[in-house]
Amino acid sequence: MPNGETRNVLAVRDLQTVFHTRGGEVHAVNSVSFDVKPGELLGVVGESGSGKSVTMMSLIGLLPSPPAEVRAGEVLLDGEDLLQASNARLRQVRGGEVGFIFQDPMTSLNPVFNVGFQIMEPLRRHMGMNKKQAAERAVELLELVGIPGARGRLGDYPHQFSGGMRQRVMIAIALACDPKVLIADEPTTALDVTIQAQILEIVEDLREKLGMAIVWITHDLGVIAGIADRVLVMYGGQVVEQAPVHPLFNDPRHPYTRALLKTIPSVSGARADKLQVIEGQPPILGAAPTSCPFLDRCPLAHARCHVENPRREDVGGGHDVACFHPLAHTAKEAVA
Repeated sequence: MPNGETRNVLAVRDLQTVFHTRGGEVHAVNSVSFDVKPGELLGVVGESGSGKSVTMMSLIGLLPSPPAEVRAGEVLLDGEDLLQASNARLRQVRGGEVGFIFQDPMTSLNPVFNVGFQIMEPLRRHMGMNKKQAAERAVELLELVGIPGARGRLGDYPHQFSGGMRQRVMIAIALACDPKVLIADEPTTALDVTIQAQILEIVEDLREKLGMAIVWITHDLGVIAGIADRVLVMYGGQVVEQAPVHPLFNDPRHPYTRALLKTIPSVSGARADKLQVIEGQPPILGAAPTSCPFLDRCPLAHARCHVENPRREDVGGGHDVACFHPLAHTAKEAVA
């Protein structure tokens, strides 16, 4: 849980990212703003293509340019705007002050280097350790993430680890330099349910021990319900709702959020005849939005929604929503 500090370790303001393609510009991220406090776990949810991963990769210059262009905004890491930082400074930030766990451990580790080298490299580059110091720290990190016989496995290559163990190695690499912020991009997607649970337990334990801020990107609402302090709901490249985890799950105010929550299978025994789906398709992001992105799928859409993109408005209790007609307050939608 957040440690009571009020400052933000990460503050993102009006971030805009576009991709230049042969068919024209794709506006992938549209004026996204959010804050993360030390020790807080912020969940970021939404359908595929909603802009979750692109937003987070934009923060520390991980998108190839071209075709990507971070067109506007601020990304303040302890007050320093990373969008104004030099490439050399961004290389210091990546893997140093900001750790990143990628979605697929099968392809994120380099198959031609042993895992010891891959953990030791950021330690030597960012922390100034010699080879012996880095090796000792690498053993500590592998033990921290629950890999048995850690010292004997430094010389092993990625193919000698299971999928779950590879993801643990990825976490060890991301944690190597004691980052202020850890960004995890759907890190359990490729793993079976038992291994997912183990990884989540490791992350929760590390957050408690190390006090770092975590941004957890996922489409799995069940995971977010169990680990997050606060949740951002993204749709059409923008944030449509933001709230502490329990108010968001128990009292969603945006029609998209409520529809998204109703797609979760019930384990209470009160099973519907079939899973609910959100009719229609996500928007094509070929231009900057001038209307509500959820317009074509929303049962509450009216004339204003066609001509104006709603801004996020506070509805109380640290809960804000981008909707001209936010759903009425209710405590009857509890799904968490």
